[in-house]
Amino acid sequence: GAFQKKGNSARILSPEEAERLAKDKVLVTDFKQAKLEKEAQKNWDLFYKRNSTNFFKDRHWTTREFEELKACREFADQKLTILEAGCGVGNCLFPLLEEDLNIFAYACDFSPRAVEYVKKNSLYSPERCKVFQCDLTKDDLTENIPADSVDVVTLIFVLSAIHPDKMRLVLKNIYQVLKPGKCVLFRDYGLYDHAMLRFKSGSKLGENFYVRQDGTRSYFFTEEFLSQLFKAEGYEQVANEYVQRETVNRKEGLCVPRVFLQGKFRKP
Repeated sequence: GAFQKKGNSARILSPEEAERLAKDKVLVTDFKQAKLEKEAQKNWDLFYKRNSTNFFKDRHWTTREFEELKACREFADQKLTILEAGCGVGNCLFPLLEEDLNIFAYACDFSPRAVEYVKKNSLYSPERCKVFQCDLTKDDLTENIPADSVDVVTLIFVLSAIHPDKMRLVLKNIYQVLKPGKCVLFRDYGLYDHAMLRFKSGSKLGENFYVRQDGTRSYFFTEEFLSQLFKAEGYEQVANEYVQRETVNRKEGLCVPRVFLQGKFRKP
């Protein structure tokens, strides 16, 4: 079974969890942090080499959670232009293209290997989709997408993989291609998610920022941090809340608390 609730309150830790997090103060050395930053692309490429297209499930929940993918139309059959920033191997992209025939999608990813997997997918069609490799922190999106041309941008489990100091560069880049009055739809890991509590000592890079064993990194967002980040780049906040899901495995008596942050931010 599972239940889900949304709201502005962060998850409350158990005393044991709070104690464990409080003890974990040792940060990864500056030398290793610099190496992880330098090798970020290589580490994501290796991730896709190991897992190919099998790691993430297709995300058929996107249109349920983000009715804007339909509601941002001004009339029923309006052709929408979307950007999936950080598309991975297309787990969000292809369900959307299948479900909605009036979408043209731009899609980009940091990993050249992920981009190749998207191009090899039987659902990939250049008439409906343009995919390209891109480092969102430094490659100008307007080289592939006209300025002010995109109706909606999805930023789903992407920003958490980027160093917190560089996240604003991603939002600045996206801002250039988004039409005025249109939104970025955001979903990512929230503070005290189960994944954050599972990191072993020696994995901490900074506040709410950790490295996995494979060298990929993950940041866990607070509502306040996300709000400040978007507003500093000129966006207006439309929605920003925690989504708390509790998945219960009755057979094993396990309760897994998942915490995500979901938001919608508009370009004025």
